[in-house]
This record gives sequence, structure tokens and C-alpha cells, in this order.
Amino acid sequence: MSTTKNASGLTPAESKALQTREPNDSETAIIDALHQLYRCKPKSSSYHIYDNNAIFHDPIGIAKGVDSIQAQFDGLAKMFPRADIPKFRILKNPSFLTDSTLLIDQDVAYYRQADASEPTKTVNSLLTIERSNTGLITKHTEEWNHEHESSAADGTFIGKINEWRKVATATLTDKVVGKSSSADSHA
Repeated sequence: MSTTKNASGLTPAESKALQTREPNDSETAIIDALHQLYRCKPKSSSYHIYDNNAIFHDPIGIAKGVDSIQAQFDGLAKMFPRADIPKFRILKNPSFLTDSTLLIDQDVAYYRQADASEPTKTVNSLLTIERSNTGLITKHTEEWNHEHESSAADGTFIGKINEWRKVATATLTDKVVGKSSSADSHA
């Protein structure tokens, strides 16, 4: 396991070892919307949790703006007609993080066929959700197995190449999927 710190400011071993907690009232709507998104059942209201200029960064892409974020999750729902969340833990923040950061450890089981008995792939990830003082998400980072994803912020050539690839992937997804009205078909 890597010793590089992830978006939470912890190593993967440290973030996986965090204790769980119950959500507070200001987090309930965000958690409900995240469940809709990660279960591949997005609604148009699922995206109301994001600031218009929010950034979503996962190992595949970097989406900038709520419309691009919507295209990423709507595209995921088109690829996987079913996803289950067998594990969803809200984590206690380490002392150096403020209450505006929400940490979640989750497993998502993705199914290429809705009636399949076994998932195509199960992914463990750390979600680091940063919120503004209005409660909207300004940054949503997903790191598989709690492992740091390289980006230009690392100051390395590989990090810069990786970030360019992710931005290009998100841009392509945005153009192919676009802002979809089909998100409400799951309502």
C-alpha cells in the first residue's frame, strides 16, 4: 500500500483506519444524492448538491462544472444499468480537517447487466467532499483503494500528463453524453 497521501491528507492505510460516524443534518441531502449517483440512478435533482463551478476528480477524468459532472455520472449510468453499494462508511475527520470536508469509504459493485447475479467489478474508493460555506460541493475527489491519483499539482511530468489525459477524457464524455434529460428517467 502506498505511503503517498491522498486527498484527505492521509495515507491509504490511515484513511482506511478512520472510525465511522453518523451523518449530520447538513450532510443528509449530499449523501442521498451521492447514493443516487453511485447507484447509477441519477435524477436531475442529484446534481443540486454541486456548486456551478465544482470539480469532480476521479482516476478516469477531471470534470469542471456541474454540467460536466452530470455528463460523467449520466455516462456511467449508460454503461452500467445497475450498481449496488455494499459498503458506505462516513468517516470521522482527522483533527486537521474542518467540518466542511466529508470523507466517505465506499464499495460500489457495478453490473453490466441489470439481472446479473455477480457484479462485473467492485471498486473501493475514498470520497473526499469539500463544501463551501453554503453547503454546496466545490470539490469531489474519488480515489480508488484510497490511493492518491497523480495530477499537475504534484509538480511531476507524469502528473501533468495524467491530468491532461483526465481532462481530455472528461471533455470527450461531456461532448458524447452532454447534459442529459434522461437523468429524470430514473426518478
